[in-house]
Amino acid sequence: MRQAELYDVIVAPVITEKSTGASEHNQVVFKVADTATKPAIKEAIEGLFNVKVKAVNTLNRKGKVKRFKGIKGKQNDRKLAVVTLEEGHTIDVATGL
Repeated sequence: MRQAELYDVIVAPVITEKSTGASEHNQVVFKVADTATKPAIKEAIEGLFNVKVKAVNTLNRKGKVKRFKGIKGKQNDRKLAVVTLEEGHTIDVATGL
């Protein structure tokens, strides 16, 4: 993959309390494109961060319908990837690329 295509697969890191806790188990959570596949995510992570990926798990979250001051709205659908890294490899998502 070209460098620009790698950035199209990985949208953003997810920085929450739960994803920070997963980093203790050598896992990093990323928001990825809806059309991204597991092999494409693995290739993008290895290409961008120069690490070895052990496994990739994905989940699709459907957007919820919410109300704010009586106005009905819908949150966007999103796809997340939980990337497990090989021992000895780390990614510091707080510093960026």
